[in-house]
Amino acid sequence: MKPTELQRKLMRKIKQNLILSHNEDDELILRHAITGISYAESYQHLPDGYYSNKEHQMPATTEQAIIMLASHLYESRDGSTAGFFNDNIMASRQVWDTVHSLLRLDRVWGV
Repeated sequence: MKPTELQRKLMRKIKQNLILSHNEDDELILRHAITGISYAESYQHLPDGYYSNKEHQMPATTEQAIIMLASHLYESRDGSTAGFFNDNIMASRQVWDTVHSLLRLDRVWGV
């Protein structure tokens, strides 16, 4: 699968966030970026592929939520809480709460 421009951009930012300079996990990080985009579109009540359409620019808050979510998925791929707060059982919840708070800012609230 050839990544889109948006996916490549997010993958670079996710790798920066994770402080990764190697390319061994690029396919995994790309999948996490795609998952994050899909999750954001669903959470914000947007159609699939909304942000892939060049007419719809992704807000910075949504981009940051996707970067955080993808980084969390990468660091927690074994099912544990990883990263800086690995000794805090609430760390995973804090990540999800922050991701949802950011995504809510650009959510479509119509009925």
